[in-house]
Amino acid sequence: MAQATVERVQQVIHQLGYEASLGAQSLRSHRTNVLGILVAEFEPFSTELLKGASREVAGTGYQLLAYSGGDGDHTAIGWERRSLARLSGTLIDGAVIVTPTVVETNQGFHVVAVDPHTGPSGLPTVDSDNFAGAVLATNYLLSLGHRRIGHISGRSDLESARLREAGFRKAMADADVPVDERLVRVGGFRIESAAGTAAELLALPDRPTAVFAGNDLSAISTLDVARNMGLRVPDDLSVIGFDNVPESALVNPPLTTIMQPLQRMGAEALRLLIDLIGGVERDTHIRLPTELVVRASCRTYGPPLRPGPLAADAAPTGG
Repeated sequence: MAQATVERVQQVIHQLGYEASLGAQSLRSHRTNVLGILVAEFEPFSTELLKGASREVAGTGYQLLAYSGGDGDHTAIGWERRSLARLSGTLIDGAVIVTPTVVETNQGFHVVAVDPHTGPSGLPTVDSDNFAGAVLATNYLLSLGHRRIGHISGRSDLESARLREAGFRKAMADADVPVDERLVRVGGFRIESAAGTAAELLALPDRPTAVFAGNDLSAISTLDVARNMGLRVPDDLSVIGFDNVPESALVNPPLTTIMQPLQRMGAEALRLLIDLIGGVERDTHIRLPTELVVRASCRTYGPPLRPGPLAADAAPTGG
């Protein structure tokens, strides 16, 4: 083809904004240079992960496709299999799946899981230290003198929720403070479901003086419920969350919480996926640390208790 013709065709392509079909490109080269991030729904947790992944993909030669495959039902089992079946082979070269319900996906390309329901398995995994983070949260409340501490747990099918409850129980046991089982209830990690749970807890005749919520959305819901019931936070009730999503710093009062590095988790998952595609030998399970972020939703209650042995790791950070 004559150079003048090539230049003319390229000029028209530029004018029309034409891009080659990813499907057609994959048929020719078996590669699209597109990586997928699959989530059940777009909410604060997954949005923070996406921010980290989108920064990490810059300069790698890959593009990023964010896809919500939960069909509006956050409890649907196997949503990731359906999503991968729709996207694999023609649209993406690999995928990061967030809180997958099924870790054995049987796909012909690399998949990395973030915070899978069942915990680490044979699938490459990125998560945070949920158990240690829950110990930090509970020990902080104990150090403020709270004895009647409620726990609003997450979804029972999530390993992260189970680990956070286990950490709560471990810290209470280490401090020789018995757990009142009436104060441990499932909130589901969602504002709507946590609201009913918080209302039940705070309506008890001997209500908790502090609540460790399984995630920030549950904690924020607890703040709203307490306010509607005429309780002042932190004067009448201390509340601590988990995640450190941006909303936690914007509520009134700003929420004390446990930070798991969500954006870094997204970046690490994306980098792990790229390395696996490139054949790089490396550890396929990444667990990141959590830390306490002290804001204004907790205060001292009565004489302080001696916290458990892991409390030394709970040095507060600003936020």
